[in-house]
Amino acid sequence: QVELVESGGGSVQAGDSLRLSCTPSGGTPGGYALGWFRQGPGKEREFVAAINWSGTQTTNGDFVKGRFAISRDKSTNTAYLLVNSVKPDDTAVYYCVAGNTLALVSTTPRYWGQGTQVTVSS
Repeated sequence: QVELVESGGGSVQAGDSLRLSCTPSGGTPGGYALGWFRQGPGKEREFVAAINWSGTQTTNGDFVKGRFAISRDKSTNTAYLLVNSVKPDDTAVYYCVAGNTLALVSTTPRYWGQGTQVTVSS
């Protein structure tokens, strides 16, 4: 069983930048693609971004238009989601996910984190 430990959420002002972190532990954490989903109040959960194990390939959700960037530090096996110029619409619970491949983690993740709340005020 892989546990995904998220951090970096909180309350921010519109226009700020925000970085979320996700570190897998337990099981066999190496080799998994990592990604992020989010669910805003009254909204359906949506895919944000994912990165493969080696950090060489990424994929983004349909709504992502350049303000989001996912990266990975292989030395710590940590994935980061950077959100620039945050907007009130970015208010959501952000979930870290893990899966066997980039395609699977962006559609049917194998593991889910507990989620971290991001609240953006205008």
